[in-house]
Amino acid sequence: MPVNYSTPDGMTQPTPYHHVAVGTGSRHVHVSGQIARLADGSPVAPGDLAGQVAQALRNTATGLASAGATFSDVLRLTFYVTHWTPEKIGEFMAGVERVADEIGLALPMPPASLIGVDYLFEPDVLVEVEATAILD
Repeated sequence: MPVNYSTPDGMTQPTPYHHVAVGTGSRHVHVSGQIARLADGSPVAPGDLAGQVAQALRNTATGLASAGATFSDVLRLTFYVTHWTPEKIGEFMAGVERVADEIGLALPMPPASLIGVDYLFEPDVLVEVEATAILD
């Protein structure tokens, strides 16, 4: 496997993600910001953060697969969430946990950042996911 994950002693624990990923491959895969839309553009889970997280991760898995990658190849995930408050973490993680087995996303996740934003490109979009992977 070209990615090894760790959470070294001395770093905050527990977290729902690893703090460190070391990639050893030579081919990089970058999946642009994925949202809760079907291939035809139809919205999924309007107003439901957990549902949108799950669908955005499904779409990310599709992007990875198109390049021959899986979540085990992911070095880093970035989540953008509108109107973020710490109280939303339960709903956010429920979306991750709902889809993790289906898409092969191991928990804890690869290194990840969750960035609160005021607005994404359309008012009904609550979350966007970006992924960076490395392959041999």
